Amino acid sequence: MLLDLLVRDARIHTLDERRPMARALGVLHGRVVGLDEDVEDLAAARVLDAGGATVVPGFNDAHCHTAWFGLTLSQLDLSGARDPEEVHAAVAAHAARLPAGAWVVGAGLRPGDMGGRHPHRDALDRAAGGRPVWLKHASGHACVVNSPVLRAAGALEPGFADPPGGVVVRDADGRPNGLLEETAQRLVQDQVLPYPVETVGAAIDRATGHYLTEGITSFTEAGIGGGWIGHTPVELAAYQHARDTGRLRARAQLMVAADVLHPLTAHPQDGISLGLDLGIRTGLGDETLSVGPVKIFLDGSLFGRTAAVTEPFCGCPHENTGYFQDDPDAMADTVVAAHRAGWTVAAHAIGDRAVDLALSAYARAQREAPRPEVRHRVEHAGVVRPDQLAAFAALGVVPVPQHNFIPAFGESMSLGLGAHRADWAYRMRSFLDLGLTVPGSSDRPVAPGAPLAAMQAMVERLTETGTPFGPHERVPAATALRAWTVGSAHATGSADRKGRLAPGLLADLAVLDADPTTCAPDRIGAISVLATLVGGDPAHDPHGLVAPGRRVRQA
Repeated sequence: MLLDLLVRDARIHTLDERRPMARALGVLHGRVVGLDEDVEDLAAARVLDAGGATVVPGFNDAHCHTAWFGLTLSQLDLSGARDPEEVHAAVAAHAARLPAGAWVVGAGLRPGDMGGRHPHRDALDRAAGGRPVWLKHASGHACVVNSPVLRAAGALEPGFADPPGGVVVRDADGRPNGLLEETAQRLVQDQVLPYPVETVGAAIDRATGHYLTEGITSFTEAGIGGGWIGHTPVELAAYQHARDTGRLRARAQLMVAADVLHPLTAHPQDGISLGLDLGIRTGLGDETLSVGPVKIFLDGSLFGRTAAVTEPFCGCPHENTGYFQDDPDAMADTVVAAHRAGWTVAAHAIGDRAVDLALSAYARAQREAPRPEVRHRVEHAGVVRPDQLAAFAALGVVPVPQHNFIPAFGESMSLGLGAHRADWAYRMRSFLDLGLTVPGSSDRPVAPGAPLAAMQAMVERLTETGTPFGPHERVPAATALRAWTVGSAHATGSADRKGRLAPGLLADLAVLDADPTTCAPDRIGAISVLATLVGGDPAHDPHGLVAPGRRVRQA
């Protein structure tokens, strides 16, 4: 037999409990066909001489925003701003290079790094020279705009009312100051969106090309098609376009925003009253591009203090417990209807009050229409009280927390939650101790998304100042690696196809210059990705490790 690829002289973590380590791996038709003595004497069209490097299954980001991330790579970068005046100066410099009337679009705004302050619309008006300005928070749950944008949205008219689930923030004089929270962001999006398919396709190209440099071979796009998270009603077509033109460089599962579900008239016995045309639901597609869960936003964010919590946030001038993005009963009805229609549901719930709503909706859905095989998800599960843990386990719900938030925003989260609730935030060990699977996920571009750095955060749980954050939730490095491979495959319903390097599974792998399970914990994030292979093909190989046309002796 002629292999398509032979990997040899490697330290291979297979993540397969039946055979956890190997030194050689064979690939045929995009899949692993054997390990060690089964393949090392076979001829191969291509050989990867690892030289003792570590090989692991390709990383799988179970919750990220790929098109959004790709778009930010071509927009004004505000992530380094530490003062509103820096933002104003950056807007002025950027606007000077644009034609009159062109939009100034910036990304990565982090008010927490500016002492909680925001740019003001009046200053942005002066900086932009009359151009409309749209500056997006890194969290995605708020943005700042200037007067032309507010005026076009009607928000400067007397008596303008905030949209349901959102806030047009006002200054001490009662004037909109430019800050739009949650669903109020649609006021600006309605003026800009939809983006052309080609624009979204180019963003996917940029983002997934970057993913490969970090060893990411699979990801779940956390919301397409509608709401404030989507970029076009035909976002699936944009992904298909990217695939058709060779610009979808990693395997994609797409969450569909619940906003695009609509009433359907199916036979009464089908139980399908809400969904997409033709009954499209979770599972459609193939190993490269597929439809995943339906995504529903229940609340906001910790950074913007809009997450729905049971106790007020600390340090706020008034009793602030955040808010839901719609009527709770209506959102629960949507969850149940999606469940009945065959969808896996991914409920965005960061505050513990929102987690209560997600868990109760899932319990109701299973009572009314039992589907014991489905694994619904709670995206972020940011604050989970001790009494809520058992409900996750009883329902088999998958928590999807982002541990990379801890070194990025840990201090801000601690200040807002207080000491006792910080211990409940972005848990890991507590979920694992209950037998639950925890995937690796980043929520990029909300925070830096490199998987190895996120694994380090799982192990160390240190804030940006080096302060321990829920240290009892720390896990060993091998467990962190398992989360970003096996855990994500389980959470995305693909454990039978990827996440391990075993015969019959996809040959997606990353080659690393050090072993994350044995190096010092504070060095995990600094490990370099030497090569990334998707289906055995070198998708990222800057060092030329995969050599074509070489042969080893025949068996």
